[in-house]
Amino acid sequence: MPFSFLHTFTRSPPDTSGASAEALLAGVLDSAMDAIITADSEQKIRLYNRAAEAIFGWPRDQIMGQPLERLMPQRFRAEHGRHVERFAATGVTSRRMGMRNVIYGLRANGQEFPLDASISQLDTPAGKLFTVILRDITQRIEAEEQHARTAARLSGMLDSAMDAIITVDAAQQIVLYNRAAEKIFGWPSAKVLGQRLDLLMPARFRPGHEHHVREFGSTGVTSRRMGDGSVVYGLRANGEEFPMDASISQLDTAEGKLFTVILRDVTDRVRAQAERSAFAAAASAIREEEKSRVARELHDELAQSLTALKMDTNWVRDNAVLFPEQAQHKLTEMLGLLDGAVASTRRIAADLRPLLLDDLGLAPAIEWLAGNFTQRHGVACKLDMDDELELEEPYATAVFRIVQESLANVSKHAQASQAQVTISRGPGEIYLAVADNGRGFDSGAQRALGSLGLMGLRERADLLKGTVSIASAPGAGTRIEVRFPVSQPEPAP
Repeated sequence: MPFSFLHTFTRSPPDTSGASAEALLAGVLDSAMDAIITADSEQKIRLYNRAAEAIFGWPRDQIMGQPLERLMPQRFRAEHGRHVERFAATGVTSRRMGMRNVIYGLRANGQEFPLDASISQLDTPAGKLFTVILRDITQRIEAEEQHARTAARLSGMLDSAMDAIITVDAAQQIVLYNRAAEKIFGWPSAKVLGQRLDLLMPARFRPGHEHHVREFGSTGVTSRRMGDGSVVYGLRANGEEFPMDASISQLDTAEGKLFTVILRDVTDRVRAQAERSAFAAAASAIREEEKSRVARELHDELAQSLTALKMDTNWVRDNAVLFPEQAQHKLTEMLGLLDGAVASTRRIAADLRPLLLDDLGLAPAIEWLAGNFTQRHGVACKLDMDDELELEEPYATAVFRIVQESLANVSKHAQASQAQVTISRGPGEIYLAVADNGRGFDSGAQRALGSLGLMGLRERADLLKGTVSIASAPGAGTRIEVRFPVSQPEPAP
C-alpha cells in the first residue's frame, strides 16, 4: 500500500472521504508559516511543505525521498543520526532541538543559516516518523549580533569616558559602573555591581538621597544637574570624601526605571577655588595693611615734618629781624626737615612703584632689585639679562613684581646662599626664571589650605595669560620659570 499522510496522522482505514481529508491536511501544512519536514526511520524525507521550499530553496519534487542530511551543513551530518537514535530511544514525543534552541540548515545555494527547531516522533503502522518544525531566525540572529556589537561599542565608549558613569535601578542597586568610576572611587566593578549606591556616598548624605531620587523620578524631567551648588560629595574605597560635579538622568525601560549619574572629580578645582579665595582675602588684607602703613608713614613722617616746618616758618617770619642768628639756625634746621621729607616721599613712592622702572626702564630696575636683595639679606644674586632689554606695559611691571616676590620668597624660606635671575625675550614670549640653591620643598605635596605659597606668582602670570612651572625637591633648591606670550616687536624703520 502506498505511503499516506492520512494514515500517518489518523491511523484510520481509508474511506470515501479520505482523499478530501488528505487534501485538507496538505492544505493546512502548506499554509503554515514555519517549515514542516517529516522523515522516516531511515531519515528519508516524506513530507516537505511550501514554507520549507521557501526557506531551503529546494522544490518539493527534488527533495522528496532524499536523505534529510541534504538540508544540513556537512559538519553536522555525522552526529545527526546518533542524535535521532537517542531521541527515538527516550520515548519523549517532542522537544526543542539544538543548544540554546538554535541549529543550522543548508540552503540549495550552499548558504548556511540559523534555525529555531523542534522535533517530534510518532509511531505509525508504516513505521516511526520524525517531524521537525523549523523557523528561519537569520534576522533575529543578525539583530542579536548587531545588538551585541552595539553593546560592545557602547561599553567601549563608556569605559573610555573620562567621567564616571554609574547607573542604578529603581531599588538603587548599581547595574552599570565604568572604568572611570573604578578610578575615581577606588572600587573595582566586581565589588560594586549589585550593591546599593549608598556605598559611594558619605553617611551623612544617605538618609536624604533616596527621597531626592524619588522626587526627581516623579518630575518627568529627563536630566538635570545635582547638588545645590553643582557640587556633591562622594566616598572613595579608602574612606576619603571628595567633591564631584554631577548630573543625573532617568530612563523608563521594560525592566523598570533606570537612573544614570555622570560624575567628575573636581577636587583640584575646589582646592584651587579655595586657594584663590584665600589668596584674594590675603591680598585684600595686604592691601589694607599697605594702605595703613603708607597712611602711618605719611602721618608720622611727612605730616609731622610739614607741621614742624610750618611752625618754624611762622617763627622765622615773626623773628627774623629781631633775632637774625636764631633765624639763621632755624632755617638750617628747616632745610634738614625738608631733606628728610623729600627722602621719605621718595622711599614711600618707591615702595608703591619703583621710580627706576619709569625713569630708567626694566633692566636698571631689576639690577637695583638684585643689588638691594644682596645688600639686605647677604645672599649673592647673579643676574643673566640683556642690558638693553625693554618691555612694554603691563609686562615690565609684571616681570619686576614677579622677580621682587620670588626673591622675597627666597629670603623668607629658602635659606639659600645664592640666587640667580634670568630674563630674556624670545620669539613670541618673555622668559623669566628665578632659582636658588636653598633647602627646597616637595613640589608634589599638597599645600595647606591656609598657605598661599606661590599663588601670588600664578595670579600675576594668569592675568597676562602666562604659565608658571615650579621645580623643587628637598635639599635641591627651587627653580621658578614663567613665560608670557607677547607679540613680536615691530622692526625699526
